[in-house]
Amino acid sequence: MVGTGETFIARSWLFAPGDSERKMGRAADGAADIVVLDLEDAVAEDGKRKARTMISDFLAARPREDRTRLWVRVNPLDGPHTLADLAAVIPAQPGGIMLPKARGRADVEILDHYLSALEVAADLELGSTKVIVLVTETAEAMFTTGTYKGAPRVVAMTWGAEDLADAVGATENRNPDGSYGFTYELARSLCLLGAAAAGVAPVETIQGDFRDLEGLRERAEKVRRDGYRGMLAIHPDQVDVINAAFTPTAEELAAAQEIVDLFAAHPGVGAIGHKGAMLDRPHLARAQTLLASRNSV
Repeated sequence: MVGTGETFIARSWLFAPGDSERKMGRAADGAADIVVLDLEDAVAEDGKRKARTMISDFLAARPREDRTRLWVRVNPLDGPHTLADLAAVIPAQPGGIMLPKARGRADVEILDHYLSALEVAADLELGSTKVIVLVTETAEAMFTTGTYKGAPRVVAMTWGAEDLADAVGATENRNPDGSYGFTYELARSLCLLGAAAAGVAPVETIQGDFRDLEGLRERAEKVRRDGYRGMLAIHPDQVDVINAAFTPTAEELAAAQEIVDLFAAHPGVGAIGHKGAMLDRPHLARAQTLLASRNSV
């Protein structure tokens, strides 16, 4: 984990259904930086009460140091389940909460009030439960992705294309070549920009075809170049591919260190010629960010 004042970094976020002890165990014992125990989409309506108890018991049975990477996706705030979800799992000290279908900053502030009360009741450190927000799953939410700066507890933002397609009445969210349609590429961009404005980590959405590992690698490498810092996963086989794609190579780290050292050797200089190109302060900032990403979860 990162320290105070630093960007939270986690490369892979693996979902595991909260009603399957076997799948939760397999995910938790694997290589994912974060495991998201799911109470929302992966659990049928009549199974949510049982799944809450299963997740709480699962968390309580894990070592405390392991629970920092075990998060829970609760149900959305506009439904009847969120508070019951939180009341069941927070005493077992998950590392964080994923809030789906967030409509804007106000939803995070409501969640913060719930979490604060439950942390105090459970004698936990106030504010210790982190939050990742799913910011594009409703049409309304598309207009609020830039509102999360300073929002309590938020360390990461991610986006979703499937629920958004339902929200706008689309029959398909993909182009004939398999790429996302304009509205969904816009959602990806708004999530990235919103996260940058808020100073939190942008996390790419899932790839539904978990067998296409080469396609996953290409997509993960692309969104990393665009600025994303991690990606959601729906199958354990995706984790190693995602971790590799979001881990800087030795060559990248060496090049970044060379840029940092070059500017350190010329303090006060705004731009420096290097290998036939002109480097300025944004190049330095990107190099420093890349070097900092070595401290991944």
